[in-house]
Amino acid sequence: MNAPQRDIRGVMITVNEGRLLLPNASVAEVITYSEPEPVENAPEWLLGRIRWRGWRLPLLSFSRFAGWSKEDGQLGAKVAVLKALGGNPKLPYFAVLSQGFPRLVTVARSALAEAHDIKELPLGIHSRVTLNDDAAVVPDLLSLELLIDKALNQAA
Repeated sequence: MNAPQRDIRGVMITVNEGRLLLPNASVAEVITYSEPEPVENAPEWLLGRIRWRGWRLPLLSFSRFAGWSKEDGQLGAKVAVLKALGGNPKLPYFAVLSQGFPRLVTVARSALAEAHDIKELPLGIHSRVTLNDDAAVVPDLLSLELLIDKALNQAA
């Protein structure tokens, strides 16, 4: 007999022109936005570095990265600190700019639907989904980590 499918906890992060759906376990903390330290020669989606618990974390604008918007709207902005998955000791966390406070959601299999053709997905996006009629993307966190690391190494 198969075990019943369990709902999982997720976090819906609103970014300019879209939403990101992440597993709750990938979010370490949500903090108030502060102006990042610039990183010279970095791509425009890498906004700079912010300080968090003794770390200098790269701050990513997913809207810019995905080509959704050049604007980042700072009023009420928050920063979601994400746990890196790649095992790079120099990059254990990175941060994503959020418009307002991310919200906890319950992700039930019956309420989640993929909404894309796999060939349409750009780099950094794992899938496009709808959750209870809310459109969102599930980012490919490992690809994002690799691209952030590459950008930081090239900027150094």
